Amino acid sequence: MLGSVTLVPVGGIAEVRPGDELAVLLSEAARRQGTPVASGDCVVVTQKVVSKAEGRLVALDADDLDARRELIEAEAARVLRRRGDLLITETRHGFVCANAGIDLSNVDDGWAALLPVEPDRSAKHIRDALRAHERVEVAVVVSDTFGRAWRHGLTDVAIGVSGIAAVLDLRDSLDERGRTLRVTEVAIADEIAGAAELVMGKAAGTPVAIVRGLDRSWFTDGAARDLVRPASEDLFR
Repeated sequence: MLGSVTLVPVGGIAEVRPGDELAVLLSEAARRQGTPVASGDCVVVTQKVVSKAEGRLVALDADDLDARRELIEAEAARVLRRRGDLLITETRHGFVCANAGIDLSNVDDGWAALLPVEPDRSAKHIRDALRAHERVEVAVVVSDTFGRAWRHGLTDVAIGVSGIAAVLDLRDSLDERGRTLRVTEVAIADEIAGAAELVMGKAAGTPVAIVRGLDRSWFTDGAARDLVRPASEDLFR
């Protein structure tokens, strides 16, 4: 039987600037609030602060729709759909999302945040830095907010993963009635990102959460690219 999972929001992190070491900022904030990062935790960090720390910020007048469209097209590998000012794009990472993941929220006026160049590498950097700073073995998920085809509402998903499986492959295992599972692959990293967002919130200024109590067998090599369905298997592209 699976055990309980604890979600710990990490508050008190100052405004992140280019060049900041996120692992130090988040680990010190977690320690100040009495919930230090521990081995076996999964640390979820929002894309926005990762992009800020990595300097993935560009000047952009939010009212200049032409400049905004040009930036989106420059960041996209291809544009899949257009509706007014909204573009559904495929990024160079293989993510299908609105406006190439470019975000104007929670950044200074006149600026836009771009997706990290290599989010899996970003997650690994934070994980390695936490190991060095706190002497802990953790997993790291970089999360971002995506919409979903055919469903209303937004949810957080994993765009960067290190130290934990992104997809849990249950094919050929047995269900509780002894039937063999044929197609079941669980997006564990996405589920972790979505759960963490419940305590981080969209407007609360809490960019980090600790997810504690996960099955230790999930802590293995994983990458967000494992979540991207190849075009050859995609029925809708």
